[in-house]
Amino acid sequence: MGRTSKALTSALLILALAAVTVPAGVNLAPALLPGKTAAAPAPAAQLAPTSLSTLPGVAPLPATAPLPDPAKLGKAMDAALALGNAGQFSAYVTDAASGTVLYSKDGDSARTPASNLKLLTATAALTVLGAGTRLQTSVVAGDEPNVIILRAGGDSMLSEGRSDPTAVMGHAGLATLAAKTAAALAAGGVKGPVTLRIDDHLFTGPALNPAWDPGDVNAGEIAPVYPMALYAGRTSAGADGPRPQDSALAVAVAFSAALKDAGVEVAGAITRTPAATTSPAVLASVSSATVARQVQYLLTESDNYMAEVMGRLVAVKEGRAADNTGSVAAVRSVLARLGLPLPGVVTVDNCGLAGADLISAHQLVQVVSHLLAHAGSDAGQALEGLPVAGLTGTLGGRFSAADTVAAAGVLHAKTGTLNRVSTLSGYVVNAQGRLLAFSLMGNQLDGGPASAIPAIDAAAAALAAS
Repeated sequence: MGRTSKALTSALLILALAAVTVPAGVNLAPALLPGKTAAAPAPAAQLAPTSLSTLPGVAPLPATAPLPDPAKLGKAMDAALALGNAGQFSAYVTDAASGTVLYSKDGDSARTPASNLKLLTATAALTVLGAGTRLQTSVVAGDEPNVIILRAGGDSMLSEGRSDPTAVMGHAGLATLAAKTAAALAAGGVKGPVTLRIDDHLFTGPALNPAWDPGDVNAGEIAPVYPMALYAGRTSAGADGPRPQDSALAVAVAFSAALKDAGVEVAGAITRTPAATTSPAVLASVSSATVARQVQYLLTESDNYMAEVMGRLVAVKEGRAADNTGSVAAVRSVLARLGLPLPGVVTVDNCGLAGADLISAHQLVQVVSHLLAHAGSDAGQALEGLPVAGLTGTLGGRFSAADTVAAAGVLHAKTGTLNRVSTLSGYVVNAQGRLLAFSLMGNQLDGGPASAIPAIDAAAAALAAS
């Protein structure tokens, strides 16, 4: 990285710290300042920090900041979106504080949202499950001697190693669960090999959604959905390519190996047990990272598997069938209770991988506006998961060009990508200090999703500069 890039990155990090405090109105920001020391052989700027301080200028947005001129903004937005002349573009922009509509281009027309649909799933999951909830993966005693059952509790971010309390992926580890299980078996006087079974009845119905393109499934964009998985349904953390076709079994196989390492022999084949009708004794368990951290991860990384798991967990909590149909209906039901009925919206999955999903830019802005208006609620914690332009997640490689850098660090938004779709929905703090909620949607892109990025990023930069 050159000196110019380093300077730009440092500046963007400061801007990002400022912007992320805006929705919650938090007047706190950490600053690394020199502390006292017995000797000072090094310059003061190189000394280790000893306290947190407030950065000058990082504060709630001024209430008197002027609104963008809709006519001027409209001209800039039209010019930016005209760059995508080989596609169908729609957009909607509002002032978050007043709700004033600042721009609309086919804003009420239904379009394919791609992963922007995850905003709906994240909102429902945090609202219903609770931001601080942790998902339990447990081992319970079977109804026969020396039989133990690995029970799924919805954690799709298990790891094979020891639990890492600082991590999201691998917060709960199978090595830790195996060690706890071995200790419980020894305390109970269990000797000899054990038989391992799986209870993954938390989810029901087909593990794959028929609305997904088989090509996307084969490419590893998604995998059959189970209520427990390693590495969000992957073979290892961040792995591309083919995925496990039975994530619950993959967890059980890895757990069996961990039991062996812990001194417990597992004999025979791993089988599934009938759904439990009683509550057997829990021998050991491990807990996931909070739902808030898992949801933030799925938004930052645009993780399809985790979005589908969260949708099914919403269905469980809502008392619906935890299958494809039930989970989609459950998410819609929760949003309706929040005052977001979204008439005319078509959703056939919860991750946005299906091309049949339809929603307007206006309706996506309504969801973003709800999160901004309820930033202090459980649902509002989704805001921390939105990628930051030029810095994090799926926006880390964008907004570095001279004509779009105005949005870097001050725009937080969810990306969406399918073969002929590119979308971006979120919020931005503009040059006057106004908080704007927006959605930019490109569909029917003859040149593929990459062809729309110049137009979408230019439009987003126009919002930041307004």
